[in-house]
Amino acid sequence: MSKDGLCVVITGSASGLGAATAAILAKGGARIVINYSSSQKEAEATAEHCRSLGAAEVVVVQGDVAKDEDCRKIVAAAAPWGRLDALVNNAGTTKHVPHDDLDGLSAEDFQRIYAVNTVGPYQMVRAARSLLEAGAKLSGMSSAVVNVSSMAGLTGAGSSVAYAASKGALNSITLSLARALAPLIRVNTICPGYIDTPWFTKGRGAEAAAKVREAVIAKVPLRVASTAEDIAGLICFLATSPSSNMTGELVRMDAGMHLQSTR
Repeated sequence: MSKDGLCVVITGSASGLGAATAAILAKGGARIVINYSSSQKEAEATAEHCRSLGAAEVVVVQGDVAKDEDCRKIVAAAAPWGRLDALVNNAGTTKHVPHDDLDGLSAEDFQRIYAVNTVGPYQMVRAARSLLEAGAKLSGMSSAVVNVSSMAGLTGAGSSVAYAASKGALNSITLSLARALAPLIRVNTICPGYIDTPWFTKGRGAEAAAKVREAVIAKVPLRVASTAEDIAGLICFLATSPSSNMTGELVRMDAGMHLQSTR
């Protein structure tokens, strides 16, 4: 997988899946915009790690993708390069609420989750479009948008009804934009299952997160808990030339979790 000279923006890349993706691309000498909303120390540490791995250039930008002006600020950090080869829409949020607790989610909860998970990626694509098109014209192949969705968007499961709905909407946006932006820009989405990152610990606490991890390993056919690095490898595939003939795809990576209902 050649990543030499790749220019990429990764939202929500201070830690977890975004940081793991940045690290892989850094090893290939990519130029990377690291974005964070509130975790500046983690973002700076991730940036330094990427530099140590061989990244050609790393820029750290604060911004909340729910705000259009912040999306434009994040993309502006890549403007000096004159191009973008890939945009990874990884930033996301949720509220952990059992699906049968209909009083546990307010309209404001829905609006915030949609603003980050659904509207945010759309705004990022809009802000990055001209640089992505420039990248395609310079390289002679389509630039890439990779959206990070979830199996929740396909199954209606996950941390809350609002979260699942926001990811389902992101899946639909992927199909729409793949049609609208071809042939210069490819748009694909990954739908991970469980990922062993601090996401669950922050949302549910360490004890509950450990129980979730154990339950996942016991259930999924491959008997593993996917790591951030596992999923990041798929993101990097979709962001680079080996996937140059793919667009409008929703790619599952869930250790076989979707097979449970038929076993």
